[in-house]
Amino acid sequence: MKLIQLTETLRSAPTAPVFVVGAGVTGCVFAERIASLFRRTVVLLEKRAEIGGNSRADIDPETGVERHLYGSHIFHTTNRGVWDYVRRFSDFTPYRHRVFLKVGGRVYSMPIDLKTINDFYGTQFSPAEARAFLTEKIREEGVSAPRNLEEKAVSLVGRGLYECMIRGYTAKQWGRDPSELPESIINRLPVRYRYDDAYFSTPWQGIPAKGYAELFSNLVRSPLVEVRTGVDFFAERRSFPRNAVVIYTGMIDRLFDNRFGTLEWRSLRFEWENVPVQDYQGTSVVNYGDPDVPFTRIHEFKHYHPEWKESWALGKTVICREYPAVWAPGGDAYYPLGDEKNRTLLSRYMAEAEKTPNLFVAGRLGSYQYLDMDGAMAQALACFA
Repeated sequence: MKLIQLTETLRSAPTAPVFVVGAGVTGCVFAERIASLFRRTVVLLEKRAEIGGNSRADIDPETGVERHLYGSHIFHTTNRGVWDYVRRFSDFTPYRHRVFLKVGGRVYSMPIDLKTINDFYGTQFSPAEARAFLTEKIREEGVSAPRNLEEKAVSLVGRGLYECMIRGYTAKQWGRDPSELPESIINRLPVRYRYDDAYFSTPWQGIPAKGYAELFSNLVRSPLVEVRTGVDFFAERRSFPRNAVVIYTGMIDRLFDNRFGTLEWRSLRFEWENVPVQDYQGTSVVNYGDPDVPFTRIHEFKHYHPEWKESWALGKTVICREYPAVWAPGGDAYYPLGDEKNRTLLSRYMAEAEKTPNLFVAGRLGSYQYLDMDGAMAQALACFA
């Protein structure tokens, strides 16, 4: 992968100007590392008015609640190096994420654990009994080599749990029948044969204690990092010096003018509401699995900061309904489709990037991957190991 050549390029071209395109997690980490380790000036370009990418948050002036502007973001990782790194720039709360699913007039804990299984089937299974029961349900389906998301899910949890808890939500999220989606999408689905409703099993997790805005501000606080917001890279790149080193974290197909075709994404839209109650739903995120409910989840952000007593004392809260949306070029991209057709297209763009001098492509959009914040950070940090 060409990214491993970045430090060599920086050393061999000590006077070349350095541009980082995109001020999300990946771009901010690249800018911070180059400024800190190489003592090089870095120009960080961001098309939006603020840095932070899809992890950006602000403070609602009416309630004092931190709003995650592009859906809930909980920092969680199994990578001790990433955890040690990010805590240089922010303290973190001990928040532990829990998610609940409303479907068919009932509420279930997610991901699927022993309580979910017992609630759904009206049983009181022990761990061993639940495992044996679900193993038999899976065996009855006879799926040995899953070819799509539906078959993969059935092979993990059986038909009943799939139909109730996965099918409707997934169809809404992706705008396609699950039988038409690649099985790789559902690889993130855990099943626990114990009472454990923690959404993430990672050892290190939390929320920046003073909010995401401070975290990103601290990442780029070096005087060697020049942040330029509201800048269109594609309008500016012709003015870059020919020897410039460019680290690009935007869409890889857009970088090459979509010459081979357009990679497919799924998008989201958000509907905000300030509600005159102290607590709207009792938790940070509730998913909605019924097909006739148009949104997939409701976020209530004050639950991320129970220690912020002033905002909790108010009889007001902020909620956000999240709706799946068709993605079109120019819109915000959230989830790569990642089927065979798109993977083939991606390989052609990656080959173009590999042979372009002084160009390094990274990040969620650049690598056409669904990356959590820690994964985006790890990808950047690995270049400087």
